[in-house]
Amino acid sequence: MTRVNPYEIGLDKNEANFVALSPLSYIERAAYVYPQRVALVHGALRQTWGETFERCRRLASALQRRGVGRGDTVAAMLPNVPAMVEAHFGVPAAGAVLNTLNTRLDAESIAFMLQHGEARVLLTDREFAPVIAKALALLGERRPLVVEVEDELAPPGQRLGAITYEELLAEGDPAAPWTLPQDEWDAIALNYTSGTTGNPKGVVTHHRGAYLNAANNAIAWTLPHHPVYLWTLPMFHCNGWCFPWTMALVAGTSVCLRKVDPALVWPLIREQRVTHLCGAPIVYAMLINAPAALREGIGHEVKGLIAGAAPPAAVIEGCERVGIAITHVYGLTEVYGPAALCAQQPEWAGLPLPERARLNARQGVAYPLQQGVTVLDTETMRPVPADGQTLGEVCFRGNVVMKGYLKNPTATQEAFEGGWFRTGDLAVLHPDGYVKITDRSKDVIISGGENISSLEVEDVLHRHPDVMLAAVVAQPDPKWGEVPCAFVELKPGSGATEDELIEFCRGQLARFKAPKRIVFGELPKTSTGKIQKYVLRQALKSASAIG
Repeated sequence: MTRVNPYEIGLDKNEANFVALSPLSYIERAAYVYPQRVALVHGALRQTWGETFERCRRLASALQRRGVGRGDTVAAMLPNVPAMVEAHFGVPAAGAVLNTLNTRLDAESIAFMLQHGEARVLLTDREFAPVIAKALALLGERRPLVVEVEDELAPPGQRLGAITYEELLAEGDPAAPWTLPQDEWDAIALNYTSGTTGNPKGVVTHHRGAYLNAANNAIAWTLPHHPVYLWTLPMFHCNGWCFPWTMALVAGTSVCLRKVDPALVWPLIREQRVTHLCGAPIVYAMLINAPAALREGIGHEVKGLIAGAAPPAAVIEGCERVGIAITHVYGLTEVYGPAALCAQQPEWAGLPLPERARLNARQGVAYPLQQGVTVLDTETMRPVPADGQTLGEVCFRGNVVMKGYLKNPTATQEAFEGGWFRTGDLAVLHPDGYVKITDRSKDVIISGGENISSLEVEDVLHRHPDVMLAAVVAQPDPKWGEVPCAFVELKPGSGATEDELIEFCRGQLARFKAPKRIVFGELPKTSTGKIQKYVLRQALKSASAIG
């Protein structure tokens, strides 16, 4: 006789005991418990959590009244302004998916993303009008509804929107029901990543993962209630590492910032008593190298998350000197931003700075609510020995992993081969269980925290009539961490110059993607004619990109 499991009888999920996990819950609670606490600071604006929640409800209902709902995409080409924070709640509350666009990209890339993501609405800022105008022209009649987000702090520019953001909000209901997703597996965001090809891949994330990683940020960083967070990290980048949602969870104050400039950052830290900020190493390098006079009058410690490349010892030391306590995190767009943490052990505090820097430069261990991060043999998918020397691939597993790539089942299947998300980052596992990246298999260059596809740059170089072969690798850079360096083999008799090729690339790529240096000569190849990029990296003394 088969035994009946008593825990499966009459104990089903129902409305009372099961609610879909979604970061939309966070803002509802923040507005209920702390309605008068300041949520957003931007110039002269001081907006409370109660006001912010009402505006998000207006946005959600206005979108729904215009027919935007589940399965639809709303794109945003915005700097770090209040509307970008509101979009992180209002768009998914309408049932739609938020696609934050990289404001540094060229018109062709933006047009591809709008078309591929089937954007129904585009929120945009006049600073980006030249690029957006070109992108819309490329789309022709397939263009989305363009909504102009007006900002007094924006530079002069052309208005492209059919309506303004405030006009759109006026169509909505501030008391509209706040609805969680039908299923926590529903998509919440779409983020395009350069990957290893010129065509970006659309990373689709879900409500459950966003809920958990927003909480991860608070737990891993031991965020207090009501921190003051300065937006030195672009919100378009992995949804600001989920921090728009994290700040709602802890009812903190977001201090918006259109542009990272030490002359703006240090005064804001002083005046707003900023407690936390995030960014790539270049952000911290800019802050610690700014004139000391900018830091006068700041007596409190600031905590900073750093990612995008391993923090150099000089950055860690410099941050300590100016009162910024650094925590190193690691992740990718496919894992919602940071999903691993170099958890600092108490005994490290007494070590000399070089040793602390070496330990802190590792990618570390899984975030608290991520199931696991480890290093696996690329062929067998078995764990490599924790000897600090055996090379393998960094792999993630857990609820803070993307749904997959939009309209790209082949790439999705490859990414999840073996039951783990395969990052393509090559690493070793240290005896203490901490992961340390040593190389990248994707040939992606991380410049100022942004990914650059070397193949995309190579494709452009190969279009030049004088170029026979081109290979692009990462060159270490004191400001940006890494920049593209191109090795070029010219056709016989060619007279192309370095300046000519760089300008040629700038004409077809976003400026930050163009090579900063061209090295001419015959390229090293294998017997089958494959270019040996590792030889080029060695020539540059380039430690390949670290995440």
